[in-house]
Amino acid sequence: MKFDVAIIGGGLAGLTCGIRLAEQGKRCAIISAGQSALHFSSGSLDFLSYREDGSAISHPLAELATLSPEHPYSLLGAECVSRMAAEARRLLNDCGLRFYGDIEQNHLRVTPLGTLRATWLSPTEVPVAELEQPLPWKKIAIVGIEGFLDFQPQLAAGSLSDKGIEVITDYLHVPALDRLRNNPSEFRAINIARVLDLPENTELLAEELIRLSGDVEALILPACIGLENPDAVTLLRQRVGKPVMLVPTLPPSLLGMRMHMALRRRFQQLGGQFMPGDAVLRAETEGQNVTRIYTRNHTDIPVVAQQVVLASGSFFSNGLIAEFDRIYEPVFGLDVHDAAQRADWTQESMFSAQPYLRFGVKTDSQLHGTVAGQSLNNLYIIGAVLGGYDPISQGCGAGVSLVTAQYAAEQILALSEVAA
Repeated sequence: MKFDVAIIGGGLAGLTCGIRLAEQGKRCAIISAGQSALHFSSGSLDFLSYREDGSAISHPLAELATLSPEHPYSLLGAECVSRMAAEARRLLNDCGLRFYGDIEQNHLRVTPLGTLRATWLSPTEVPVAELEQPLPWKKIAIVGIEGFLDFQPQLAAGSLSDKGIEVITDYLHVPALDRLRNNPSEFRAINIARVLDLPENTELLAEELIRLSGDVEALILPACIGLENPDAVTLLRQRVGKPVMLVPTLPPSLLGMRMHMALRRRFQQLGGQFMPGDAVLRAETEGQNVTRIYTRNHTDIPVVAQQVVLASGSFFSNGLIAEFDRIYEPVFGLDVHDAAQRADWTQESMFSAQPYLRFGVKTDSQLHGTVAGQSLNNLYIIGAVLGGYDPISQGCGAGVSLVTAQYAAEQILALSEVAA
């Protein structure tokens, strides 16, 4: 099987890289071992949200100069990072994904617990506020779903009440959900959405929200609608006559899954080949180039590509493997950022920034992976498998994925122009 580009990993980084390449006519394959981490995502995308002292960052581009030399943003440089972020925003828009936010200034999004978190982009259904500003409503209703355990309106209400907002809580009851409600293991956000997205049930939901809305200025629901009908929330707002907002639930997350579905659909519409449920087992190299990739499902039939992109994720996706005394990258045996002593992998307090979150693959300044310090010239490393940054405490996981994905695609396209 021959391709222009083979991408290992079908998450945010792999898909957006593949889309950019496919837009320019490259024949791409994405080899995806399992469920994307997007299924566990809030749907919001961080670029650079927090300093090491935990303070929120207002203007993220202005903070790039403060990052460590190993951070992927530092490797690429501020001008390149800004340009790649703008390209990523364009690409997401072309996939039909609509966000609130701007690279010049972070905003605050409401979490399922009612707290506010600084971020770059949020789905337009998510309630947001400008940094150091209150939410735009004085009185809101947080509405749960009877029997749905993955969102507790009282918890969110308690946090928002502390911010000076008058909050009431209630539960809606839609008879169409009764069958799901009888089986708690099936009563999850995605299954609820498949029921509520049906036009007749969306109308019943609107009637229930009208009943509950009273004199509040806005209603906040768990994200359990709009998976397969992107206009469902717009229809609810029109019927209720007030803002109807969504917050993510415990995984699986509707907002994250919707993003993954939109990206995969766009990639395949452009002619990309998506290979789900397959895992890369090993690769062969000649000199400083990757020549063949062998996968679980295709056994002795190799994937051959001029360029290879590793977007396999971190420990969660087995892009990195931790044994008792070592951390390693399993496909190419790439150099990694780590700590030699296991005792240095973690901090005693679970609330502290954990050193292992900065572990990941080392690259040169063009994001080529290295083995024993030597670059593999046709292998690019992108996304969560990269080392040198903490996606949680710094709030930059999605930004790193999007920026490095666009950079790798740009480098590959530039090589094609030179060859032509």
